[in-house]
Amino acid sequence: MKNLLGGPGTVTGLLLRVGQCLCASASIGAMVSSMGFSNYTAFCYLIASMGLQVIWSLGVAGLDIYALKIRRNLQNPVLVSLFVVGDWVTATLSLAAACSSAGVTILYIRDSDYCRSQPNLHCHRYQISIALGFMTWFLISISSLVMLWLLASI
Repeated sequence: MKNLLGGPGTVTGLLLRVGQCLCASASIGAMVSSMGFSNYTAFCYLIASMGLQVIWSLGVAGLDIYALKIRRNLQNPVLVSLFVVGDWVTATLSLAAACSSAGVTILYIRDSDYCRSQPNLHCHRYQISIALGFMTWFLISISSLVMLWLLASI
């Protein structure tokens, strides 16, 4: 197998996973700190998706730390296949959640001016949370492409 930047058991792979975890956690924090988000299914879906992303990224980051500490290579076919499936599933869920939440937010802010008529809604926090969700998806898409390339090089 090739040694690619962002691969499992590398420092760059660990940095990608930490970035995914931080962005997903910040997205959850921004959404939870706004009032009324739980009334909208798309926002709840974003929270659930980002929660799954945090769990997945923390788990793989833990494996990366372990591999770096004992200097072990994690690039075997079984592990890379597991990473490919996990990354593609979480990437798909993250993109779907961010897109659906963005659609609802655009409807409320630009199309219907609902945010202006409802001052108790924190639409700017919704936007921040969604932007962080897209950043999380971007980082997980990099990881998933690297894992796919590694799997193809077996």
